[in-house]
Amino acid sequence: MNLTEIKDPRFLKSMSTEQLIQLSADIRQFLIEKLSKTGGHIGPNLGVVELTIALHKVFDSPKDKLLWDVGHQSYVHKILTGRAGEFNTLRQYKGLCGFPKRSESEHDVWETGHSSTSLSAAMGMAIARDLKGTNEYIVPIIGDGALTGGMALEALNHIGHEKKDMIVVLNDNEMSIAPNVGALHNVLGRLRTAGKYQWVKDELEMLLKKIPAVGGKLAATAERIKDSLKYLLVSGVFFEELGFTYLGPVNGHDFDDLFENLHYAKKIKGPVLLHVITKKGKGYHPAENDKVGTWHGTGPYKIETGDFLKPVDQAPSWSELVSETVRKLARTDSRIVAITPAMPVGSKLEGFASEFPDRMYDVGIAEQHATTLAAGLATQGMKPFLAIYSTFLQRAYDQVVHDVCRQNLNVFFAIDRAGLVGADGETHQGVFDIAFLRHVPNLVLMMPKDENEGQHMVYTAIQYDDGPIALRFPRGNGLGVKMDAELRTIPIGTWEVLREGRDIAILTFGTTIPMALEAAEKLAKENVSVKVVNARFIKPMDEAMLHELFESNMPLLTIEEAALQGGFGSAVLEFAHDHGYHQTVIQRMGIPDRFIEHGSVKELLQEIGLTTVHVVDRVKTMIPRKQKRA
Repeated sequence: MNLTEIKDPRFLKSMSTEQLIQLSADIRQFLIEKLSKTGGHIGPNLGVVELTIALHKVFDSPKDKLLWDVGHQSYVHKILTGRAGEFNTLRQYKGLCGFPKRSESEHDVWETGHSSTSLSAAMGMAIARDLKGTNEYIVPIIGDGALTGGMALEALNHIGHEKKDMIVVLNDNEMSIAPNVGALHNVLGRLRTAGKYQWVKDELEMLLKKIPAVGGKLAATAERIKDSLKYLLVSGVFFEELGFTYLGPVNGHDFDDLFENLHYAKKIKGPVLLHVITKKGKGYHPAENDKVGTWHGTGPYKIETGDFLKPVDQAPSWSELVSETVRKLARTDSRIVAITPAMPVGSKLEGFASEFPDRMYDVGIAEQHATTLAAGLATQGMKPFLAIYSTFLQRAYDQVVHDVCRQNLNVFFAIDRAGLVGADGETHQGVFDIAFLRHVPNLVLMMPKDENEGQHMVYTAIQYDDGPIALRFPRGNGLGVKMDAELRTIPIGTWEVLREGRDIAILTFGTTIPMALEAAEKLAKENVSVKVVNARFIKPMDEAMLHELFESNMPLLTIEEAALQGGFGSAVLEFAHDHGYHQTVIQRMGIPDRFIEHGSVKELLQEIGLTTVHVVDRVKTMIPRKQKRA
């Protein structure tokens, strides 16, 4: 079948099971071929081909609402809703988004990117439906990993209490990104082997109804038998106690099984949880046999071998640099305990986990718990190292403020993916952490110019014992600079001058340092002398150097790959205001007040005007002609 000819899912209604099986094979081949060129979330999507087809055959989207939790598994949904022809642009600049996008299609009713949000949104839609008196089905699809998130459990509790009509599809592949952890995961493991509980329970109830009632005693005994059977089968008791009707487990790759259970679920009043077992990566050997999450999301790869297409002789990744430096320090510092909210692979903690299994905790998709767990460790003199992505730290904001910083606890936050990340788009661009952390008392916030300074900042963070400290670092690889053999501390709140100059000073840090230095070099050829300062401590700032700069009366330009509102540049403006430096010209460059969509980092920087050329042009507007040297 030519998938690019699909306009909407209605064609599925007339297809036989045999035709759907062939369609599934066509979709898998299409995904394997397209994603080998663009990269993307190959494993999750190969696992939900039959499930997605079945959902669109049984329900009527967009009238019926399909909500994809996290959303990385929505590629099949995009194909069936008429977007196969755009897959050459998947996750590319101005191309097809890798997550559901309301502006892309009327079938994308809920935008995602982060985990565990679908059930709360579905509950809101169900309440709106009932208030408006309409009759559409609300069907959130959530993975077993996302179900461990606290927000999902809060929503389950509310949905079960209100008894709203809703069909929750639990896509259980035993993995989220890395293998799932936790007690709820173990409950699901028992459910997978329990058989079809609902059918047995229904048959038992029919049998009990045929027994003549001999007073209330036998009736009460019958109820106890039913209740005991529920526990005996180790089946849907967890969800039934929350107020759901549990169906399953269902083979997520068997159309007959899926159709039978989906149609049955549509007839049940109140909330239903349909437990579907799928195989992540199904149909592509390297992805199907992945046990650690390597094939969750990838770059381009060779279809024949599964080898990833990566540049040769790359410098180590920033995640690896930070985690491996902590691992080295942990050999002589027994206080160090590593924590990750379900990202041991992305944060490159496999080595630490292997060497120190009793000091490594993957808490699952539970950022709030991870942060307060770190706080608790810190109260007992331990040195918690919390490896967390910038956008995932957003989910633990109250814990950062209330539990860590308010108590001035010695937690080391390693903020990964700080700055623009590219292809994953607006839900993953790590551009807000400076703005939401800078104003929190007691916190130290820093970012290195290269990996050598990065390893020294890791050492500084481990040695620091006066409160919380955060190191932000970008996605991707280091610059390949020479690494010092001996680690040293960097004095807190100190900056360094990387290039002397007399006409203007650029204050910047991290990924924009090379941009500033290159601009300074270009401007030097036009007789403009630019001072470049590595403002590596965003908080506290180097106040001695700031006083010196302001007293020189040079114009100042701040540059940051982060949100301008409340960012580093704002901190410099606040300093100028508070100390009466009202004459100095100060301008800021950074991320404007909007969400930045997907594309390569280079393309995105060009779009927002944050490149060497833009810096050169801005500096020229700030330097009066009379100040230019002959």
